[in-house]
Amino acid sequence: MSKVYNWQLGREMEYPYDAAFPDRQFAFVFNLNRCIGCQSCTMACKSTWTFSKGQEHMWWNNVETKPYGGYPHHWDVKLLSLLEQSNPGGQTWNGQPADVKAPYGQFKGRTVFEAATTHISPEGAQRALGYLPTDEEWASPNRFEDNPSGSEKGHRGQLAFSSGANTPQHKTWFFYLARLCNHCSYPACLAACPRNAIYKRPEDGIVLVDQERCRGYRKCMEACPYKKTLYRGTTRTSEKCIGCFPRVEGRDPDGGGIPMQTRCMAACVGHIRLQGLVQMNADGSWKEDRQHPLYYLVHVAKVALPLYPQFGTEPNGYYIPPRWVPRPYLRQMFGPGVDAAVERYSNPDRELLAVLQLFGKDARMCFRYEIKEGPKVFENSIRGRKFELFDDTVIGYGADGTKIIETKVEEPLHVRPSQHANSI
Repeated sequence: MSKVYNWQLGREMEYPYDAAFPDRQFAFVFNLNRCIGCQSCTMACKSTWTFSKGQEHMWWNNVETKPYGGYPHHWDVKLLSLLEQSNPGGQTWNGQPADVKAPYGQFKGRTVFEAATTHISPEGAQRALGYLPTDEEWASPNRFEDNPSGSEKGHRGQLAFSSGANTPQHKTWFFYLARLCNHCSYPACLAACPRNAIYKRPEDGIVLVDQERCRGYRKCMEACPYKKTLYRGTTRTSEKCIGCFPRVEGRDPDGGGIPMQTRCMAACVGHIRLQGLVQMNADGSWKEDRQHPLYYLVHVAKVALPLYPQFGTEPNGYYIPPRWVPRPYLRQMFGPGVDAAVERYSNPDRELLAVLQLFGKDARMCFRYEIKEGPKVFENSIRGRKFELFDDTVIGYGADGTKIIETKVEEPLHVRPSQHANSI
């Protein structure tokens, strides 16, 4: 095991290989407050990459309903349980943020790589703690969809209404979690592969499986804590999300030669997704780039958080947590930065409101933004704090510096005249 620095954990950790980082890292932010679970992203990916024989069960992108949903079933609950067994009561954070090298404080527990050395992991998981899902767990990817938590006992999925003329008590909650491969900085799939068939591309950090070297041992499936590598029986090899790398390279004709967002990102009707390439330092931290929308959301506004950072893979997928979900559940899923992130998103400042308008506005990747200030159009109080809405204009620029987005914070209102084309 080598010692590598994981900035999401705020400390060094053990990893089977020496640290190596790309020049630019493929990364994305999902705003879970906007996701409606329509599965447009899922079907866009399915119709592009996994429509062939032997790929019927493959969903490189999926949207699952939390807290009960998952593909495979209960993937996160099972791994959290394994980590707790390896380190009872010790999977904790100190929760004291420092700088960009420890923005969430320091994780005191064991990662999937460190837990694997305790000899309690299932047979075969030598380099990363994990498990191999059963066929039943891969079946029915939409099981438990739209099932809320907090219902009356024996009435899961039903709201608990109070009697009489009192207002109803809405004690139930759920939210949609969109997932794909996180193209981690320390991939567990790469660490576990005995054939060295998995690699990170040096130009963008996308994690790929070399189909010529792969022999289908499924060690990657066992080790990946997010269960985003899948086995194809017709070829006896493993496959996974490829980050739509032809689009990221700028080879899609619609992009005019500049990097484009992936198919799942471009198909999102809820405008929950923003994707890009971030500059990397030699030590694996993000190079300061104040006007890059992803850098702003992750390191400046700090509203976007990694999914299960305690696993230790340093995922490059980030999520703006849903503000209605109980905080303990969110802290388990996204770490100790949840409280600050939810409060910041619930009462956004002028710049955050503007950057949030970039989501879903163009299929091309945005590398830089600027804001042109506009007039104040609204003023109110949110949770006892003053809130002001300005009709600013946010402009986004592509990789070559050309303007690709220009939109206002205040959406225009169009009143249709009484006489129009389809009037009766």
